[in-house]
Amino acid sequence: MPTINRWRVLTGAVLILFCTGAIYAFSVWVGPLAGAHEWTPAQVVLGFTINGAIAPIPMILGGFFVDRGWTRYSVGVGAVLFAAGFALAGTASSLGMYYFWYGIVAGLGMGFAYSGCLNNTIKLFPDRKGFASGVLTAALGTGTVVAAPVAQAIIKSAGPDAAYVRMGLAYLPIVIIGAFLIKTAPVGFVPEGWTPPAGAPAVVNKTWQQMLGTPTFYLIFAMLGAGAFSGLMIGSQLSPIAQTDMFAISAATAAVLVSVYAICNAVGRFAWGAISDRIGYINSVIVIYVVVALSFVVLLTMNSMPGFVIGIIGLGLAFGGVMGVFPALSMNTFGPRFQGVNYGIIFSGYAIAAYFGPKVGASLGGGATGDYTQPFIIAIVVAAVGVALALTTRVVLAKAKAEVPAAPAGARA
Repeated sequence: MPTINRWRVLTGAVLILFCTGAIYAFSVWVGPLAGAHEWTPAQVVLGFTINGAIAPIPMILGGFFVDRGWTRYSVGVGAVLFAAGFALAGTASSLGMYYFWYGIVAGLGMGFAYSGCLNNTIKLFPDRKGFASGVLTAALGTGTVVAAPVAQAIIKSAGPDAAYVRMGLAYLPIVIIGAFLIKTAPVGFVPEGWTPPAGAPAVVNKTWQQMLGTPTFYLIFAMLGAGAFSGLMIGSQLSPIAQTDMFAISAATAAVLVSVYAICNAVGRFAWGAISDRIGYINSVIVIYVVVALSFVVLLTMNSMPGFVIGIIGLGLAFGGVMGVFPALSMNTFGPRFQGVNYGIIFSGYAIAAYFGPKVGASLGGGATGDYTQPFIIAIVVAAVGVALALTTRVVLAKAKAEVPAAPAGARA
């Protein structure tokens, strides 16, 4: 078995994902960019939509490269594309160029980098899959928390274009250093001093074709979509919701609460990733859905500042948990060998939620009185469906586990 320092690889992945987290600070640019170029906010937002819409392509293709041992090249190219696309977005003089640099180039780069960093590194932590997934996705969330105020400061002093250029150029050396720390996880890697517990079922590695032939895939795919729905809905419209008649929060305070939500999102990724290693991935997902439902109940029944704060804290932690737990759940269910492609396909469930979540909030919420009752009720129903899916998945997985012979102590994946 080749020697590899898994903590060094984790560090490199964290550096890269921290930088790519700037993508999710996008809302900071919308108004200033529209004003600077005489574009409409909707035209600017389309760049972010393009960025997210192409995510499954580099996720799956990057996973293909990772599963074949080309991790450093896939991550390195992706990281450079992200930083370059981010910087060059600040040079765009037309919407077409902006969509190309920010939507396509930076979007492809982020997908390759995210897929490689996440799926490769988790393979190095078979003993702590949830922990590794939580740390990596928390790095992404923390990058968003840091990027937002930095971008705001640069925009205020030099404009939105300068913020893209300066931040992209600053990220470039960081992601290059991170890429040099990346190494491909050896097949069947077992960390020194750890042996798989005796009596555990033998690891069964499924290709994507085999995965698609199981009912478990469709359950997990739907679970991810249900889990991401509420977080994307509230995250995309948190500030407008806060300022409606339901809560009557000022714009300045709403801006602070957006940061609170982002911080909870980052904390939830790490916390739930670590918790899931102890109580199990499906059990964690069930608790997360319950937290989502209760948080929306609070928002519906406590139309006040305290109620809104409690609600968004719960939703932020839960959304972070979804992003932190599902990569580990995927590998635990379908094996580490083809995790790259497998999770890339599963992640398409997130892309679907990214379309419907914000759309439901925007189309059914607001209005003359700013009433978001309907979207909140729909989110509670979706969370309840998520619980039902998770309970069904637990039964299916238990049955499948019973049919797999136990692996001898010390057996490798």
